[in-house]
Formats: sequence, C-alpha cells, structure tokens
Amino acid sequence: MTTATRSRATRGKNTPLPTGADPSEPLREAPAKSGLPGQVVLVLQGGGALGAYQVGIYQALHEAGIEPDWVIGTSIGAINAALICGNEPAKRMERLNTFWNQVEQQSTPSPFDILGLSGALGTMNTIMRGIPSFFTPNLAALRGTKAEVGIEAASYYSTAPLRQTLNELIDWKYLCDCHTRLTVGAVNANSGEMRYFDTRKEKLSADHVMASGALPPAFGAIRIDGQPYWDGGIYSNTPIEAVLDDKPRRDSLIFAVNVWHQTATEPESIWEVMARTKDIQFASRADSHILRQKQNHRLRHVIRELVKQLPASRQGEDKIKELASWGCGTTMHVAHMLAPRIDNEDHTKDIDFTSDGIRLRRTAGYGDTMRMIARAPWRAPADPIEGVIEHRAE
Repeated sequence: MTTATRSRATRGKNTPLPTGADPSEPLREAPAKSGLPGQVVLVLQGGGALGAYQVGIYQALHEAGIEPDWVIGTSIGAINAALICGNEPAKRMERLNTFWNQVEQQSTPSPFDILGLSGALGTMNTIMRGIPSFFTPNLAALRGTKAEVGIEAASYYSTAPLRQTLNELIDWKYLCDCHTRLTVGAVNANSGEMRYFDTRKEKLSADHVMASGALPPAFGAIRIDGQPYWDGGIYSNTPIEAVLDDKPRRDSLIFAVNVWHQTATEPESIWEVMARTKDIQFASRADSHILRQKQNHRLRHVIRELVKQLPASRQGEDKIKELASWGCGTTMHVAHMLAPRIDNEDHTKDIDFTSDGIRLRRTAGYGDTMRMIARAPWRAPADPIEGVIEHRAE
C-alpha cells in the first residue's frame, strides 16, 4: 500500500477515520466549554512528524473553547507549544497551520506509486534535502564524523531555518508576558541533567525552543547561558512530570498527549525491530510516572485527612503544621491521549512529513479529542482520597 492510498489510522479495534477529511476544517460542531475541574494543561511529547497528532488535539480543544492555561512540550511538542503560547488565541490555529503547511512534503504522482515506494521516496527526499523551513544539510558534516567542529556544528543538519520560521510565527513578547504558561524541556549536554525552561520563571526565546528540539546527531546543540543543550527527549520524553511535580499544586485537567507506543506485538524482522526499538526509546513513561504520582497524591490526601482527625487545639502547633504541609487536597485529572498507528508506518515515521502522514495523524488527534471532550469523564464522581485520576481515550 502506498502512502497516497493509506486511508486510516489503526487503534486497538482498527477504528476508521473520516475519509478525505480536511484537518483545517471542523469535522462537526464542537461542544461548549463547561465543567472543567481546574487549570487546563496540555502536555506534548517529542516525535517529529508525529507532532501532527498534537495539532489535531489542540484544534479540537480550541473549537470547544478550551484554551490551555499551561502548555508543556519537548522537541516538536515544544515547537507546537510555543506556537500556541506565543500567539493570541484567535491567531493560534493560523500559525499552527502555517508551520505545518511549510514542513509538509507534497506528494506528486510518480511511476513508483504502483510499486508502493512513494512513501519511501518522500522519506529519502527529507533525509537528503531536509525541509527548507525547518532544517537543511550541514556542510560541516562533509568533513567526516571525527572532525572536531564544535558541539553546535557536530550534526548532519543545520536548524538555522527553524529560527527564522519561529521568529516569523511567534510573538515572543506575548509569550514572555505569560498569558499562557509555557514550559519546554532540554538536557544539558555537559551535565546530562534535564532542565525545564518556564515562562513563569524566565523569559524564553527561539533558543529555548530550538534547544528542546536539538536531537543529536541530526541537529547541533543550542547554547543557553553558555551551556550546550540537546533535545530533552534523549533524557526523558515524558514532560508530564513537570506538571505533576509543580509547586504549588493546583487542581488540573491534564491532556497528556503521547505519540510513541510503549507496548506492541513482538517484532519478527530486523525492519520491525528497528521500529520497535525507537518506540521503546522515545515512548512516554507516563504510565510509571502517573502510577508514582497516584501513590504520592493518595498519601498527601491521607495526611490531610489524618490532620483533620486531630483536636483543633493541636492543629495550630508548629510541628503539626510542618507535618500537615506534606498533605494536600488537589485533584489531577489526566486525559491520556495516544496517537494511533498508521498503516505501514515504520522506524522512519517521525520524519514522515508527507501530506497523507500529516493529514491522517492530525485528523486522528482531532477525532480522539472530540470524543474525549464529549465523554467528559472528569465530570464523573471520584473517590476523594484519590489525587490523580486517569482517563484513557476510547
């Protein structure tokens, strides 16, 4: 099957997607915003072309009148996050559409279509020529892999075009005014430590977003305050930890968007092994993070309830106040979104910037989120002792 003839994204039950749907237009009337249990947080994972799924997620939220209070992203998730936070709500979809239209690789009919090679040719074209508004071949790489060119140039591609694209599409003053909080993750190439750059604490620029997406050895490191940073995904592609560990804690509705699959069927060929390895490497550890946070928040709620059992005369004691500070009553609802697999995708899916690949993933994100919003599981009664409540897409 060629890329041009792929017609659906597959989930557990191979649920078909709307055929020929245009992701830039609404699929149906969006429900009105109401009954949200706290701040809305959008958490976006890294994954290159897989980030098209995130655009569909945001489009559904936008049409439903659900604008995030905070967006957290890594790599392509950081780029999408900056496009959202760095523009007024009325301009956000326009800017997202512009970016993804620029990186999209148009499919043209060729004699290879009948052989099912059009998708492979599109991938090869991206590898050889790059994407003009995103990245281009780095001439320094022609000196060989052992040439000491410095960490910023030690890469196969240059992301200089991305800087210009971001500066054209993002209002940095609006972003730094923190109308919508933005957090992007990057790893320090020297210390190996993860760092989250946050507009609540500092001013962010194109450097911070590019650092979050500087995946080596494809892209060179980006310096911030003299330190070289790489893509946060090589340390942790799970930016949900930033919101679950945030202080002070607040009631939240978290749309955690994952684009890599932690579980899958057993691979049977080298080709399938390559794809499975990449999935495991970059798959979100959201399951383990959420499980840990469920335990932590439950203990915090238990502490709160235990303090309530003490006589009022003791609750004012300094020692009791100190112990009570470990408790809380916040509730985190996590709407866990997982991008579906596309027919015939492989280990190159993160550079599948073909028109079909982007359209299918974006449409899937839109449909999944519309169904989640319509179901609104966060409205259902919940055990007050539970601090983190997870909702899976159906």
